[in-house]
Amino acid sequence: MTRKRLTKDDEGKRVLNNDGTEIGRLVEVNNGRGYVDSDPGITGTIKAKLGWGDADEGAHPLDEGSVERITDDAIYLRGML
Repeated sequence: MTRKRLTKDDEGKRVLNNDGTEIGRLVEVNNGRGYVDSDPGITGTIKAKLGWGDADEGAHPLDEGSVERITDDAIYLRGML
């Protein structure tokens, strides 16, 4: 099943451009807006998967309009981030 709405359960998932290139990990979801860290490291990835992630100043905002689909493993974007 796929969907387009970001939730806290998506934190820690890989984020991919529409060409399949991985651009980072979703580190935080706040009020429907996600934040993508291009290099969260192992600690940041684990924190995000546990729901403890925080978007730092280097994280890129991601709104739901940019999301093509969300699967169990990844978030696929409509275009490029």
